[in-house]
Amino acid sequence: MIPSKDSEDLARRLPNSRLVIYADSGHGAIFQFHDDFVPKALKFLAQ
Repeated sequence: MIPSKDSEDLARRLPNSRLVIYADSGHGAIFQFHDDFVPKALKFLAQ
């Protein structure tokens, strides 16, 4: 994982990117916050 400031910089540089930061999460954020992550990921992938 990388610091949030680096994630924000990368998101600005990648066209059509979406950045979601889960505060106080570890390396398994997509598992910790799956109820929020899955719909967002599916919506993004459907674009």
